[in-house]
Amino acid sequence: MPGLRFFVEHDEQRIFDDSEYEAVGCTLVENNSWPTAPPTATIIGLKELQESTDPLPHTHIQFAHCYKNQAGWSSVLARFHRGGGTLYDLEFLNDASGRRVAAFGFHAGFAGAAAGALALSSQQKGKKLGHLQPFENEDAMVATVKQLLGGSGKGVKALVIGALGRCGRGAVDLFRKIGLAEDDILKWDLDETAKGGPFSEILDVDIFVNCIYLNSQIPSFITRDQIIGAGPQRKLSVVVDVSCDTTNPFNPIPIYTINTTFAEPTVAVDVGAQNPALSVISIDHLPTLLPREASEQFSMDLLPSLLEFPNRQTARVWTDAKKLFEEKMAAAAVAEGLA
Repeated sequence: MPGLRFFVEHDEQRIFDDSEYEAVGCTLVENNSWPTAPPTATIIGLKELQESTDPLPHTHIQFAHCYKNQAGWSSVLARFHRGGGTLYDLEFLNDASGRRVAAFGFHAGFAGAAAGALALSSQQKGKKLGHLQPFENEDAMVATVKQLLGGSGKGVKALVIGALGRCGRGAVDLFRKIGLAEDDILKWDLDETAKGGPFSEILDVDIFVNCIYLNSQIPSFITRDQIIGAGPQRKLSVVVDVSCDTTNPFNPIPIYTINTTFAEPTVAVDVGAQNPALSVISIDHLPTLLPREASEQFSMDLLPSLLEFPNRQTARVWTDAKKLFEEKMAAAAVAEGLA
């Protein structure tokens, strides 16, 4: 982008070395120094900011996770209200057809399915899945999963809801690559879920992966009462909630209440001592299991829109995103008593 300067914070955890940024002309600055950047600077990040009440005066491009009434949504937006800043939420940058211009969906689904298979392997051995570490690439992930499943995923049965989207396609791709038979990968989308849950079919697979994009209330896909009622005959062992709407009041998988982490990837569901164990994976940053590949794909998808950012006053993708921000911030101001 001619005429623009790029500053990148030092970060020892990042998959890309500082030298890679310097090699393309970026200036390196101290880690977490963005709050003191000039007011005219645009802050490009990824995940939501740490909790704080500090006003936000900058323009931010990031995932804020505050537009769907998630826990603390109004307090996040109130920071922009008090500081006069602007949020362009990456989740809501859409093309002319309404499709997101960039998403981590494929790698989230791919990594989520892999984590589910690893959890199943551990459960079959009477163990709990341990600390997850990022993989060098997809091939290394597939090889590891196959090895821990005894050489192949043959015989494992999985159900993916949201199978036609980016995330769902990623999950299906992982299951195919680790050796599941095509008939053992149930691929559901809007047609299959139109009748409304709960769905007894979920109890008949080893791994259930939820990949839907939730934007309104829908019947629960599965409930704790339904699980307990199935008794010892239940096959379902692992639920992977890639969509991870943990704090969303419309969460269609109301059998857990916390986000899990790489350090503690699973949370057990209380299904009674007499019934088979059931665990949930609800990690909200699954693509970081494949950090370089996921980052490169997302960046390539986002770049065309970023090239339009200097013309954000007229470029539709940015004007639409700002209009949505202003609507959500107005609602937050009322909720926080700032209006």
